[in-house]
Amino acid sequence: MANAFHYSIGRKFIQAVSGAFLIIFLLLHATINFFAVIDTFTGKYGVAAADDKLFSAGDGLFKLGCDFMSTPVIDIMVPILALGFLVHIGYGIYLTWYNTKARGGVKRYEVPSKAAADSWSAKNMFVLGIVILGLLFMHLSHFWAKMQLQEFIGSEAANDPYLLMNQTFGTWWITLIYIVWFCAVWLHLIHGFWSMFQSIGWNNQIWMKRLKVIGVVVATLIWLMFTSCAVNAFLQANGMIG
Repeated sequence: MANAFHYSIGRKFIQAVSGAFLIIFLLLHATINFFAVIDTFTGKYGVAAADDKLFSAGDGLFKLGCDFMSTPVIDIMVPILALGFLVHIGYGIYLTWYNTKARGGVKRYEVPSKAAADSWSAKNMFVLGIVILGLLFMHLSHFWAKMQLQEFIGSEAANDPYLLMNQTFGTWWITLIYIVWFCAVWLHLIHGFWSMFQSIGWNNQIWMKRLKVIGVVVATLIWLMFTSCAVNAFLQANGMIG
């Protein structure tokens, strides 16, 4: 019984740690994307030097952020984050299967308390994860395959991230799909954030209330940055702002 208990804690701990890597990556990624919105207000949206040098003088803030994502330290981090993402997915699928089997039938994602059970996102973490995973492949084909992958394999990467962003978000339905994706990420995070801390034992009543509030704030901040970037690019691509 004790071994089973510790084994369960170990599974949740791995899921929590891999989830922490993803939250850090999302915060970094969302911040860099939000630079494009700042560039709109400073008049530097679309400003990218013609050369292939990193951090060229005169580049817009978003272009400088993309250059940072092409530095060696990020090249090292990407495989680690990718591994963490695969572990998070794999354990999420396994935990859902294990909990369903343990309960003797098809049931919702296991939650540790009644407060969590009252949350729609807590009950549907697996479904939200599948939605996020499905749309992630579309995102990878739009950006990662055309930028970071090209850098990684030594080919010439797209030098104008503003153009790539405008091409991606130029149509309203693509922008809408992305916004739905961002909403799914938001729902996943508002439960996943505090659940991550609970899994590592930080679950006293005082801090749990605070962590739930912090989780909503962090998830909402990530959602706002990603969504504003997509809407901004759609408006830029269609000449509605400039």
